[in-house]
Amino acid sequence: MGELTGQRILLGVSGGIAAYKAAELVRLLIKAGAQVQVAMTAAATHFVTPVTFQALSGQPVFVDQWDARVGNNMAHIDLSRQADAILVAPASADLLAKIAQGRADDLLSTLILARNCPLLVAPAMNRQMWENPATQRNAAQLAEDGVVLLGPDAGPQACGEVGDGRMWEPEALKEALVGFFQPKHLAGRRVLLTAGPTYEAIDPVRGITNLSSGRMGYALARACQQAGAQVTLVSGPTNLPCPLGVERIAAGSAREMREAVLARVGEAQVFIAVAAVADYRPEQAAPQKIKKTAENLTLNLVKNPDILAEVAALPNAPFCVGFAAESENLEAYAEAKRQKKRLPLVVGNLFSDAFGGEENKVVLFDGDGAHPLAPASKARLAAQIVAHLAGLLAAPVRI
Repeated sequence: MGELTGQRILLGVSGGIAAYKAAELVRLLIKAGAQVQVAMTAAATHFVTPVTFQALSGQPVFVDQWDARVGNNMAHIDLSRQADAILVAPASADLLAKIAQGRADDLLSTLILARNCPLLVAPAMNRQMWENPATQRNAAQLAEDGVVLLGPDAGPQACGEVGDGRMWEPEALKEALVGFFQPKHLAGRRVLLTAGPTYEAIDPVRGITNLSSGRMGYALARACQQAGAQVTLVSGPTNLPCPLGVERIAAGSAREMREAVLARVGEAQVFIAVAAVADYRPEQAAPQKIKKTAENLTLNLVKNPDILAEVAALPNAPFCVGFAAESENLEAYAEAKRQKKRLPLVVGNLFSDAFGGEENKVVLFDGDGAHPLAPASKARLAAQIVAHLAGLLAAPVRI
């Protein structure tokens, strides 16, 4: 089951060089489980042919509002009524103007005017066209009318200029569409998370770390953002891309992570401590690389700060969620951690089920007991954890 399984997306493609990216977008939407119907403007066909989109979507592509393949000759009605959402990518300056002004002189603009489903647009044009006051007025009007604007980005453009006007990349548009359909359980909330491993330096080239990939924390950051929260992610060293719409702050050691968390926790209503923070660090890191001169090397380790315990003990502490990664006796250790730190929710898992992989198996521990979740991808589990968290936020806190 993909994240867009069951969703019917009408993808509008208007004229612009970014139309070539729409082909990759169709592939990503299909891979995510969506059913994709493509409608193009005549100008778009000068950049990518309808055959390309038909091959990728498995559906006939519509360009002409008088297309005889529609039995009642009302393609603008039939296509819009069959969609759960319309996404226009790329959306040219001309098309934005038509939508804002309610004009309907071709199939795409007509079906948009006739729609009874949400509309999302991904602007794509030259930077001066985007910055033109007329385009800015049209964009503001669309936002006021409830149209969701995705972008544009800034960067190099096909014309050789650099600035605002680039269409979002297909992966970002797919992510935005997935998030659009998610229930907004955390709307208006500020969430602060930690994720990934920490790195405690032994010398300039060696350190103490662990096998955490950061995937669960990043999946939770993504799920919280898609649930409507404003999310800040304090991340240890990982190679993972930052989730769309999430602010990421890099932290290497446990002390750096603690400093970043304490600087921002006052603004958060929810704190989720997913990071696998090293319990100990070398008392003193060597200033130069330690040479292999002795048979044995002795390191004096000192305890690192317990970030979660410190945050949970604050006078105006946010709703705190802990993670317990264990090698055995998960239920006993996780519940003991929850009680000791007085946490309303702990997510427990075994190392063998979680570290480094794409899937996980977790148990949620709260004031009502243990709630095992079926094994699933970390993305799917993250959405379930967020839904459970939202339920707890709506009720009196029980420890």
